[in-house]
Amino acid sequence: MPHIHLSVQDARHLHLAAQGLLRASRRKAVKADVLAAIRRMALLQIDTISVVARSPYLVLYSRLGAYDPAWLDAWLAQGALFEYWAHEACFVPIADYRLLRHRMLDPSSMGWKYPEHWLGQHRQDIEQLLAHIRANGPVRSADFARQEGKGNGWWDWKPEKRHLEVLFTLGRLMVKERRNFQRVYDVTERIHPDWDDGRDLPDPEQARLDMVKNSCRALGVVKAGWVADYYRLKRGRYDEALHRLADEGELIPVRIEGWKHDAFVHAELHDALTEAQDGTLKATATTLLSPFDPVVWDRKRAQELFGFDYRIECYTPAPKRQYGYFVLPILQRGKLVGRLDAKAHRQQGIFEIKALYLEPGVRASARLAEDLTRALANLAAWHGTPALQWGQVPAALGDLIATR
Repeated sequence: MPHIHLSVQDARHLHLAAQGLLRASRRKAVKADVLAAIRRMALLQIDTISVVARSPYLVLYSRLGAYDPAWLDAWLAQGALFEYWAHEACFVPIADYRLLRHRMLDPSSMGWKYPEHWLGQHRQDIEQLLAHIRANGPVRSADFARQEGKGNGWWDWKPEKRHLEVLFTLGRLMVKERRNFQRVYDVTERIHPDWDDGRDLPDPEQARLDMVKNSCRALGVVKAGWVADYYRLKRGRYDEALHRLADEGELIPVRIEGWKHDAFVHAELHDALTEAQDGTLKATATTLLSPFDPVVWDRKRAQELFGFDYRIECYTPAPKRQYGYFVLPILQRGKLVGRLDAKAHRQQGIFEIKALYLEPGVRASARLAEDLTRALANLAAWHGTPALQWGQVPAALGDLIATR
């Protein structure tokens, strides 16, 4: 069968369709939409930075529009989601617990996420903590007082926090819920009582293949070099796996203009692929993305698909930052057109736009000004900070915004 030929724009649109970012929702979000969006993405990365909404809530907002963030917390507490190391720390649908269970049983390749030396040095204390939770119920790290004053960040955790993280990585504890975004840990047998390793655990190769399938579905458009990153699988050649999925009908082989490598579209996007071939697949959504959004978390993929070179700078010393601490990519009608350094001042009700940068070649236009003004007003309102405070903005765009 001859390959379908697509432009890079078609590939972008199909990727956004798979991620739920092609068109804005036309109805008010409901609680079920949160779970559906996470299942669609397969993974929802967790980060605690809160200069604007914390990343998992912002990723959902980009897809759903205004919704109640408590719905995410509720799905976790109800057991529809669980937390574990996937791309990084992520909320994952509970149905995919089986895919990550192998990492819990053998975490030796997980690097800093599993400090084996700490387990060896403190095994007795760790087992005592586990016994305490089993006997007395869930705990938070905050339930244990620091003995030597205030800590200096993640590298200076108190011993109980380290113990909890080791038990979490080993899968002996799970996150029961979050309170004020703090993890509440309980023993796995209470949170996921129906699981049985002997009965439910797939073999490692099947689990890996199922993660590849999930990655392909979530990405929409995929090539071999993109597969490993989504679940942080072992890097290697995935061409054979993708061609096998194509032979089984799960992927559709395509040619992307200017790409040398084989590419594939997930079969669930068949209708959207038909629209792309007809020239009728259009992107209409304009929104702000989290730095930890799946669209941009793989720097190489974002460059290849969108021509967008993005690196989060919150971990970079301030004098070395190019754009800002927590910069949000701007998605407008299928393109990443700029980036925004913002901060929500919740007590004052102000959403501060410290600086807005347009990508090279992006022209300030009336449509861009209208799309961006509306998107920012909606985002600010959802934050409870409805007053926009403008800082550094390209002059031509600022003039157009001022006339709105």
